[in-house]
Amino acid sequence: MKLLIIGATGMIGSRLVAEAESRGHTVVAASRKGSAVGNAQPLPLEVTDVEAVVAAAQTVDLVITAVSPRSSGNAMDDALGYGGALIEAAPQIGKRLMVVGGAGTLNLPDGTPVADVVPEPYRDEAKAMRAMFEMLAQSTADFTFMAPAGVIEPGERTGVFRLGQREFLTDDEGNSRISAEDYAVAFMDEVETPKHPRQVFTAAY
Repeated sequence: MKLLIIGATGMIGSRLVAEAESRGHTVVAASRKGSAVGNAQPLPLEVTDVEAVVAAAQTVDLVITAVSPRSSGNAMDDALGYGGALIEAAPQIGKRLMVVGGAGTLNLPDGTPVADVVPEPYRDEAKAMRAMFEMLAQSTADFTFMAPAGVIEPGERTGVFRLGQREFLTDDEGNSRISAEDYAVAFMDEVETPKHPRQVFTAAY
């Protein structure tokens, strides 16, 4: 497949590029500055520029967004602007959207939103990405939204992890984590074999 990855220079986006290329996919790596990532074709692109996103999507099979709502300092405004642009672009793109989400979109086993209990420094962004998911869920867009574990950071690619839907996954010690490399494995598995249309799902150790 040929994939457009928006936010390709970020911690998760760059791992998605690497994993996609390792599987033989062709990648257009889009970012604000159009920086080079791996062997991908670089492309300067702003995710809220609907016309530019639609144009970039015409030559690919699937669109991936890996953008964090941090551009203006107001996470909610950024997330809703980002989500609104994707919803506006979706019918013109006419292809599946895969979205890198946040753990705040998930719920604890008792139903409590994770966004309500994350540490204060991360709460605004967590609530913003949760709101973006709800916006997508209320639209007609063909999307899948993948939330990471509570902690995602650079690490080892093991290919061994658990998948879940909207419930926050923890190990026997109460930890919720996954490497960015293994997140990319689970994400690309979904790209290649869709199992969660118009849903949120997650991966953790």
